[in-house]
Amino acid sequence: MRKIIVLEFITLDGVMQAPGGPEEDKAGAFNYGGWSAPYADEASGKIMQKQMAATDILLGRKTFEIFAAYWPEHAGYWPGINEVTKYVLSNTMEKSDWQNSVFLTSVADIEKLKNSEGSDIKVWGSGELVQLLLKHDLVDEIWLKIYPVLLGKGKKWYSDETIPAAFKLTESSTTPSGVIFANYTRAGEVKTGTMGA
Repeated sequence: MRKIIVLEFITLDGVMQAPGGPEEDKAGAFNYGGWSAPYADEASGKIMQKQMAATDILLGRKTFEIFAAYWPEHAGYWPGINEVTKYVLSNTMEKSDWQNSVFLTSVADIEKLKNSEGSDIKVWGSGELVQLLLKHDLVDEIWLKIYPVLLGKGKKWYSDETIPAAFKLTESSTTPSGVIFANYTRAGEVKTGTMGA
């Protein structure tokens, strides 16, 4: 069985929309694109290089289109990105010129992929896809990059349909610019109770 690892750039209020640039995703009249850029530093770059280690990836259609327009010509910044398999969940796309792109159409396809042999599968961005994975309890690890900013509006990486689940912190670090890198792994069901006096 393969692990599905969700990687997200998020604000303190859970917004994941357009961290990279002003034109990345303007849906909903979102005018804060590029909010992560002011916090870039050497420490963040080193951690990101580690997280970008070559492994198969799973993307939603919108994120795939952004990646496919950029990464094939800039693979020097992400070694192996052209060679790994890019799985794409989409009901509207069936093919791409980007090598090693495979299209999926359903949760059942993702479950079949997860139960196959192979490397871990990393999910970058892809808000609607991540919400679907959380709804169907298909996420094994979550790697968050939490930025010290509140936006008040924008697409969130989770929804009200997320299945309650417990996670355990396995690795964390804070950069000089205040970005918290926090990796979590699935740790069973949510436990409830009362707090002691």
